[in-house]
Amino acid sequence: MSFPPQIKVPATYMRGGTSKGAFFRLQDLPEGCQVPGEARDKLLLRVIGSPDPYEKQIDGLGNATSSTSKTVILAAPTQPDHDVDYLFGQVSIDKPFVDWSGNCGNLTAAVGAFAINGGFVAKDRIPENGVCTVRIWQANIKKTIVAHVPITNGEVQETGDFDLDGVTFPAAEVKIEFMDPADGEGSMFPTGHLVDDLEVPGVGTLKATMINAGIPTIFVNAEDIGYKGSELQGDINSDPKALTMFETIRAHGAVKMGLIQDIAEAANRQHTPKVAFVAKPVDYVSSSGKQINASEVDLLVRAMSMGKLHHAMMGTAAVAIATASAIPGTLVNLAAGGGNRTEVIFGHPSGTLRVGAEAKEVSDQWTATKAIMSRSARIIMEGWVRVPQDSF
Repeated sequence: MSFPPQIKVPATYMRGGTSKGAFFRLQDLPEGCQVPGEARDKLLLRVIGSPDPYEKQIDGLGNATSSTSKTVILAAPTQPDHDVDYLFGQVSIDKPFVDWSGNCGNLTAAVGAFAINGGFVAKDRIPENGVCTVRIWQANIKKTIVAHVPITNGEVQETGDFDLDGVTFPAAEVKIEFMDPADGEGSMFPTGHLVDDLEVPGVGTLKATMINAGIPTIFVNAEDIGYKGSELQGDINSDPKALTMFETIRAHGAVKMGLIQDIAEAANRQHTPKVAFVAKPVDYVSSSGKQINASEVDLLVRAMSMGKLHHAMMGTAAVAIATASAIPGTLVNLAAGGGNRTEVIFGHPSGTLRVGAEAKEVSDQWTATKAIMSRSARIIMEGWVRVPQDSF
């Protein structure tokens, strides 16, 4: 009996922010995978090691968390005045499913470097020493992102002294601007309200801020669902009832936001929307053992990603936090103390993060011009990833 051989696909394994993923240039993918569809999804699933009923992704590059089950495809820009198109695929761990419905803000930090190394940025725009501005078209959500990538001796500078809570080692700082982060298809607040009463069967009626900025996100108050906002992963992820509750909130919020028509559709839209809970500051100890004092932060935020509490904070959810905090009256703004704000420092399970946003009200509608944060990125491995020829 004969079996088909493995093939080699050029790939780079990178950390971006508090996430990791497999990066590809579109032209390096097998021909049938250079267009959206089943072949591409099957290839990426096999690369990451999904679907895996053991939920370990042993036979692939994934590390069995939402932060590490990720793929990125970069291509020549389809939009004028941009350097590259960035397409993100969130790979399910235990299901044969790739979710293309949203962006990954953390991996955005690595897109700029990959675009430079991959030949997408014109050489005359890369300084010998300084900062290279990479203009990224985020193809999932059709938005512009600007990454400011440090350059030393004509090459991307990856090492440095910038510390990012949730990442073990320091690296070079990459500043990212998410331009016009609100959903361009409709209102930033799809229900028309800064705060809604969200009816969730089995849970109750919750106050909720539902916002499309960075990524569709449902914010609720921690105390309304029995939490303090200082919880770590083990407090949530080891509790099946809690996970079911959050998924129920997510499904009903998605319907109210108009993202799906029926709650059953939420199972096939795992990446969006996100659910997060907010609280006023309290002292707590982060997952690394670092003491976080209430005086160091403006508010606490915990967010769910792919059905589990995130170990730090998703970059796109950080954009949602920044934007919501800048708008007086949202639950995020109120947890931070209310009033007019252009930036906040929030506490998450791994530590703290500073984010900023610019928002304004025009004709009774709130709009955001940009959200800003700092991340870091580096190449972990580059070369080829091997996959069985019959897997896609």
